[in-house]
Amino acid sequence: MLDFFLKTTKIYKMGLHKGKTNNPNGRPKGKPNKSTEELREIVQAFIENNLENLQVNFDLLEPKEKLMFLDKMLKMVLPQPLNDLEKLTDEQLQELINKIRNE
Repeated sequence: MLDFFLKTTKIYKMGLHKGKTNNPNGRPKGKPNKSTEELREIVQAFIENNLENLQVNFDLLEPKEKLMFLDKMLKMVLPQPLNDLEKLTDEQLQELINKIRNE
C-alpha cells in the first residue's frame, strides 16, 4: 500500500515535464515581459521629467562617477546586444553544425 501511495503522489508532485508549458504559443523569443517593458517606460519618463535636475547633478559628479552613471542608465534603456549565434537563421546554424561535424 505504501509503495502505491509513493508512486501515485510522485506523479502529482512532478508537474510539467522540463521544456513543456500549458501555453504552447507563449511569449515570442526576445520579447520582454510586460513588467520589464513597463519599468523601462517608467525610467524613461523619469529621465524626461527630471532632465534639468539630472544634468545639474550629473555636472557635479566626478569623472569616474559620471561614467558609472552613464553605464547604468544606458543598460536601462538600450537592449542588450545579441550573441552572434542568436543572429543566425536556422539554415545558417545547420550549415555551421555540418561544417563542424565534417572537420
